[in-house]
Amino acid sequence: MTAIELLLQRQSNPLLTAPAPDAPDIDNILSAGMRVPDHACLKPWQFTVIQNNGLQRLSDLFVKAVNAANKTGLIEESDLEKKIAKTMKMPFRAPMIIVISTHYQEHDKVPKSEQLIAAGCASHAMQMAAYSLGYGAMWRTGELAYNNIVKAGLDIAEENEIVGFLYIGTASKTLPLKPVRHYKDNVNYWN
Repeated sequence: MTAIELLLQRQSNPLLTAPAPDAPDIDNILSAGMRVPDHACLKPWQFTVIQNNGLQRLSDLFVKAVNAANKTGLIEESDLEKKIAKTMKMPFRAPMIIVISTHYQEHDKVPKSEQLIAAGCASHAMQMAAYSLGYGAMWRTGELAYNNIVKAGLDIAEENEIVGFLYIGTASKTLPLKPVRHYKDNVNYWN
């Protein structure tokens, strides 16, 4: 597969199973995240690789966050049980998750918005690297990405943000290629 084929054919795949990337592949995936555009070379991101027993720890953290969010009792008991059951399973959607978060740096020429975009580019680059190595990957956020209990549990400072949870594994099913989305309605030309 050429680089342009990779860019034009990549798509998310949520149907992931073992094996996860091995150590050399993890190194390549993380290295790809480090090569993104980065104004002033601030490296305004942090990567947390979660696998093996870490998946259970993340599940426990997610459940703790859901329970804390419901301390007012606004969710019906049966609905809460369903939400917790679903939440417990979320980390096990793949054998590896890389949590990408910001690690904002003070800089007079690089606002936080640029640093957030750079961290997003790192997420995308790692997803593309995983795909190029033959793995499936899915970049997810959701309400737990914005939860301070989850952030604290992952040692992410409150002023930083979780950009996403990058689920990586071996695709358990090959998905049909999604239709091409044409760019014509999203482009203006100045000649």
